[in-house]
Amino acid sequence: IVCSNLQAFQTAQNALHLRGFVLGTRPEQDIRIVLLGKTGGGKSIAGNTIFGQDDVFLSDSSSISATQKCKAHTKNIKGRNITLIDTPGFFDTDIPEEELKPKIVKCITECAPGPHAFLIVLKVERYTVHENEAVVKIETYFSPEAFKYATVLFTHGDQLNGLTVEKFVQQNADLNKLVEKCGGRYHVIDNKYWNTNQQGRYSNQYQVAELLNTIEKMVRDNGGGFYTNEMLQEAERLIQAEIEGLRKELKGQISEKEMRKQAKKRAREKLLIKWSGIQVLKSYIVQTLKIKTYGLHDATIGY
Repeated sequence: IVCSNLQAFQTAQNALHLRGFVLGTRPEQDIRIVLLGKTGGGKSIAGNTIFGQDDVFLSDSSSISATQKCKAHTKNIKGRNITLIDTPGFFDTDIPEEELKPKIVKCITECAPGPHAFLIVLKVERYTVHENEAVVKIETYFSPEAFKYATVLFTHGDQLNGLTVEKFVQQNADLNKLVEKCGGRYHVIDNKYWNTNQQGRYSNQYQVAELLNTIEKMVRDNGGGFYTNEMLQEAERLIQAEIEGLRKELKGQISEKEMRKQAKKRAREKLLIKWSGIQVLKSYIVQTLKIKTYGLHDATIGY
C-alpha cells in the first residue's frame, strides 16, 4: 500500500508513542546539520559545496531522487566536526511505507539526539505553491519551533542573473515570510561558476564561510542547544544503551566513533522492530474488530 510520506512519518511517531518538542541543551563541539528540501533542489550539491568536495553526496539534479537513502558524513572544518545529514525526498514523492520506514528510522538515529541546524535548500527559481507546500511539511514533520534552528540555503546562484539574493527574496511574499520564520537567515551558493570564482560574495568559499558563521551564531542564540523531540530522545536513549553494551562486550577493542556507529545500527534495528510490531498489532486489532462487527451483523440478519 502506498501512503504519503507525511502519513508514514506520523505513523512512526504514533507507533513509538513519541510527540512534541523539547529543547536540547547539551553543549557539544560537534554540529549536526540536516539538509531538507525537494528532489532536484540541490541538497546533495549543497552538502558537497559545504565540504568543498564533489563526491561526498550523489547529485540529485535529475527528476528522480538520488538521495534514496539517508546519508550522513562528517568532516572537521576549522577544528569543529560538522556532520551533514542528507535526507531522502520526504517532501515530493509517494513511497511505499515499507520502503520509507528504514529511511525515516536511519534519519532519526543519525540526527539523534537532535540537529543543531536545518538547512532548507531551495533553487533560485520561481517560488511556487509546490515549494511552499514542501516548507509547510517541515513544520508538520517537526514543529514550528524547528524554524528557530533553520536557515534557507539557495542553490544555483548563477540564475540570479545579476539580481542580488536580497532582492530575489523580497520579490515573493511567501518566500519572504519563510525567511522571516527562519530569523532572517539565508545564503546562496552556486556549483556551476562560483567554485572557481574567488571574488568576494560570488564565491562558494565566501558563502560557505558566511553560512557556517550564521549557524554558529544561531547555535549560540539557542543557548548552545539543538532541536529535539521525544522521538529523537528515544533514539538517543537506545544508542546510549547499545554503547554501554558494546563497551562491556568489546572492552576497548574499537574506538568510540566505531562504537557509536555500531550502536546506531543496533538502535535502528530495534526501532524498526518496535515500529513494525506495533503496526502488526494495530492491523490485527482492526481486522479482529471488523470480523466481530461483520459477525454481529450476520447474526442480527439471521435472527
